[in-house]
Amino acid sequence: MKSTARQLAGKLMPFRRLRSGVFAGLSARLLLLTAAFVMISEILIFLPSVARDRLAYLDDRIDAARLAVFALEATPDNMVSQSLANELLADVGAHGIVVHKADSTLMIDSEMPPTPGATYDLRGVGMFRLMRDALVTLMRSDNRILRVLDVSRKEPDVAVEVLLDERPLRAEMWNFGGRLLGVSLVISLITAALVYVSLQWLLVAPMRRLTQGMIKFREDPQDVSRVIAPATRRDEIGQAQRELAAMQEALRQALSQKDRLAALGAAVTKINHDLRNILSTMRLLSDGIAASAVPEVRRVAPSLVAAIDRAVALCTGTLTYTAGAAPTVNRARFALTGLVEELADLEFRFGAERLLLDNKVPGSIIAAADRDQLFRVLQNLIQNAAEAGAHRVTVQAAEANGLLMLEIADDGPGMPPKARDNLFKPFAGSARPGGTGLGLAIARELMRAHGGDIALDETTASGTIFRLTLPGVARGG
Repeated sequence: MKSTARQLAGKLMPFRRLRSGVFAGLSARLLLLTAAFVMISEILIFLPSVARDRLAYLDDRIDAARLAVFALEATPDNMVSQSLANELLADVGAHGIVVHKADSTLMIDSEMPPTPGATYDLRGVGMFRLMRDALVTLMRSDNRILRVLDVSRKEPDVAVEVLLDERPLRAEMWNFGGRLLGVSLVISLITAALVYVSLQWLLVAPMRRLTQGMIKFREDPQDVSRVIAPATRRDEIGQAQRELAAMQEALRQALSQKDRLAALGAAVTKINHDLRNILSTMRLLSDGIAASAVPEVRRVAPSLVAAIDRAVALCTGTLTYTAGAAPTVNRARFALTGLVEELADLEFRFGAERLLLDNKVPGSIIAAADRDQLFRVLQNLIQNAAEAGAHRVTVQAAEANGLLMLEIADDGPGMPPKARDNLFKPFAGSARPGGTGLGLAIARELMRAHGGDIALDETTASGTIFRLTLPGVARGG
């Protein structure tokens, strides 16, 4: 028994895979949904349509009954034989006919007229009443005798009533309903097929190309041939393809740049030990040169020492940045004004003149951050201002909307356009000759590790303003 079940399951497996593959696609689902929605719409109009068909059937019987009575009016005494009356009733499909005119009433009936089981007055009846009566007729299975009253469509002043069997009416209604459902099914299939083809052409096929392009690009993001070609379509699909192409190209360039930076970091790491030994030796020699008795030699010694120090700083900064490790944030609460006071005790100078640091941070502001890292960020900004030629730097802070905002403003000459365009980019954002641009890049990395950021707020000929944001301290926390 178990082996038979396994064999049956094995035979059914291809069909299950086929079903899952067919209906897993977007276009197949849209095909089924479209067909289902059209069928639902047709079902919603089924009962009103059947009700109108029932009304048309009964009106035809009323008109046929009025015509039958004309034979009665043609006789001198408005009487016909029973055999002729039976023929007239058979043509109408009725058991009895009564015509009410303004001055007379004419009647044709069978020898034993049946008793009506229900009466329907069609004069002025509404659609909801017609649908209810149609539903009652469809749901019954017996053959009631219906007494139907209405006015003649060609003689509005003439009222006609007939006695009819309900079974032929029910059969006509079910036949009409079957034809209606058949037509609805054909319409739904044709509509679904047209929608399927349209969506396949307009949406599914382009989305499939997008997906294939992303999979192909993922396999080798640095291969320029795998970048998807931008589409010329002006709709949302075309826009998505163009944006994907731009994103892939930007990612490819970023990965290439990161590979180059990684190679640079690896190369510098390999030569760092030897380079530091060489620089240390040069520093010792420069100390000896500074003690020389020759005035010209002593005069160039400070410049030589400064050059060596810059070389050491460049090597150290490059190694630190290319290491790529995310900075570790050790948060603590501290008074921000105290941190700025420590910075004010340092000597920031560029040349002979010392920079003045103006601390305008309120004593009530508490920061929740890594104190050493924030100290490093502010020190870098103040040192950059001094080296740019500023005489005064003002530090302010305020709390708003759950954020701590710091403003560092200097009175320097402003930043050149090249520095503004490449701000926060390593090796490209320096505003002074010989600079690496690593200071601001590292400062942004540290601020973002805190959940904040650093941005250039303003730079003009009268000064530069940087704005720092940090998550605020929760009160009462």
